[in-house]
Amino acid sequence: MRIFACLLLCCFYGMAQQTKTVDFLKMEATIEPISSDKSVKGTVKCIFKALQSTDSIYLDAVNMKVLNVALEGTPVTASESKIWFVDSFEENKEYTAFFEYEATPRQAIYFFEDQVWTQGQGKYTSHWLPSIDDMNDKIEFDLTFKAPAGKSIVANGQLVSVQNIDNIAYWKWDMKQSMSSYLVAFVMGDFEKTTVFSNSQVPIELYYNPGDTLKVESTYRYTKEIFDFLEREIGIPYPWQNYKQIPVRDFLYAGMENTTITIFSQAFVVDSIGFNDKNYVNVNAHEMAHHWFGNLVTETEGTHHWLHEGFATYYALLAEKEIFGEDYYYWKLLQSAEQLKSLSEHGEGESLLDPKAGSLTFYEKGAWALHILKEKIGPESFKEAVRSFLTNHQFSNVTTPDFLNEVRRVSNVDITDWEKDWLYQSTFNESQAISSLMRSTCIQDYFRFKALRVVALKDKKGQLMEALSSQNDFIAQEAIYQLSGEPISESLEIYLKGFESKNLLVRQAIALTLEQIPYQLQEEFEGLLNDASYITKEAALYQLWTNFPENRSTYLDRLEGIGGFQNKNLRQLWLTLAYVTPNFNDTDKPNFLNELKNYTSSEYSFEIRQKAIEYLSELQLIDEEVLKNMLNASTHHAWQFRKYVREVLIRLLLDDYYKQMAHGLKDALSIDEQRYLDSIIGN
Repeated sequence: MRIFACLLLCCFYGMAQQTKTVDFLKMEATIEPISSDKSVKGTVKCIFKALQSTDSIYLDAVNMKVLNVALEGTPVTASESKIWFVDSFEENKEYTAFFEYEATPRQAIYFFEDQVWTQGQGKYTSHWLPSIDDMNDKIEFDLTFKAPAGKSIVANGQLVSVQNIDNIAYWKWDMKQSMSSYLVAFVMGDFEKTTVFSNSQVPIELYYNPGDTLKVESTYRYTKEIFDFLEREIGIPYPWQNYKQIPVRDFLYAGMENTTITIFSQAFVVDSIGFNDKNYVNVNAHEMAHHWFGNLVTETEGTHHWLHEGFATYYALLAEKEIFGEDYYYWKLLQSAEQLKSLSEHGEGESLLDPKAGSLTFYEKGAWALHILKEKIGPESFKEAVRSFLTNHQFSNVTTPDFLNEVRRVSNVDITDWEKDWLYQSTFNESQAISSLMRSTCIQDYFRFKALRVVALKDKKGQLMEALSSQNDFIAQEAIYQLSGEPISESLEIYLKGFESKNLLVRQAIALTLEQIPYQLQEEFEGLLNDASYITKEAALYQLWTNFPENRSTYLDRLEGIGGFQNKNLRQLWLTLAYVTPNFNDTDKPNFLNELKNYTSSEYSFEIRQKAIEYLSELQLIDEEVLKNMLNASTHHAWQFRKYVREVLIRLLLDDYYKQMAHGLKDALSIDEQRYLDSIIGN
């Protein structure tokens, strides 16, 4: 009867907070991810303290089955979304539960042939590990993972041991401090690592795929410098045992700050050329900063989410300022101010304390709020407020008033108007932002130069020429952008000056904006193919191929075999152009097409797949193989990719030819793929 009554309570009590009833202290678990059927099995020992007398306590556990329960522990049973402990629990007494479970999660853990990784942001860890979906209950997680021999496991905390038994490796990880359940994570795969040490001797482990050895330095460039800077700037030593970073394929976001183990997208694994265009520095700093803001102190609820994202965004900007300089810092602030201004102008501005606000508000407006606050109370008072905020609330949960109380304690400056303008006001305070930006000489110069957009080219030619010699990259780029739409007879001299500057960003601006290439600039434009930028190379190849058809083979020969970014942007453009170029390696054209088609398969990351689908759709070369891969992609876990593919499929399947082709593939599709196909074309 007690168990039956408990399950009835699930309808209403199960969704309520239970932090006043129980404190989960420690969870020890042995977990086995099973790739063959995308399932998880585990054994759990859970230690908790009853804060009040009660007869039922739960762990969140989505669609989990309890297999065995130890007789000496607390009675355990499962409902659809929870595991229940049912007994007469006495106030201030500790209890232990032992049980085994299994689950086939639909989210939060993702299985690939070569990798398994988790993403628990919010409240999703309970899909693969019984835990607590409430950030206000922090638990010490000590986890052991069973993995096939030859596979590595990277998880929270310190690796204690790896024990091999019957071709199974047991990876034992230990956490010293407690954390919210959403920050529990692991990655299983084939990885190597290199280790550096911070000035405070914290080990920083940098993981990579064995084939990416030559990309390690460029991918993780400035990692130690960022770590050391954050410790100095925040004024609180890094609070955890170690720090690990590991790239995975098909990750849902840029990165995730799981305690001691940041998981980030493989898209940020770059070589020295890719670093110039798309590097990991900002994401690296952002996720690292979260280990203080979000992990050490954690919001009580979504109303205070800016305490995570605003702080992490702001300190990442400060780290970039340390690395790239003050001009870069103010330029990044300007870019985010323009985004926030646009949001407000469209009536979509949001309060920082709105729990339903979007990322732009929590991240960028939150960073701006802190930037303005520091200017208002002074850098020393700001640093002291942050330091005391973290010290007084470490390993606990916080609200916005907790931070503001520290600000008021260390400063006599009245922040009432700041609260109104930056925390409560939905519109972006553009006037204060502009006033702050104008403290930068770089921004002052940029605004003055930007005003020349309305001036006739003949009246500003000298200023544009002078700007191309400027040390300010942003003004030099602006000079090129102001040539858009101008007759080449008037702008030729300026373009030549831009090429002569050897400025990578200026040359990139030319590649991206000059669509009609005059013969007078052909040689200079061809030089862009040698630039240390995959963005420039890609744009230059396409523009040259388009403008000078007589030289197409020459241009293709120069860039053959270059992949580009992780999404193979340059290789896929090359394959497309090579396939459609008359008389270019005709005997290899079937190979070019097959390679491009192969990139649509699940063997590759979704970034590679999407680009291949884009090109094949444009070429109208969708066959059964590609269509099957697209239908597979229509159920992909990454919503941006899934949405794109579904939009293409909906248009494609309006054609009876492709509709008939899809019908013929149904038996080869998974159940989920069949369901989606039926939703478009019917049974």
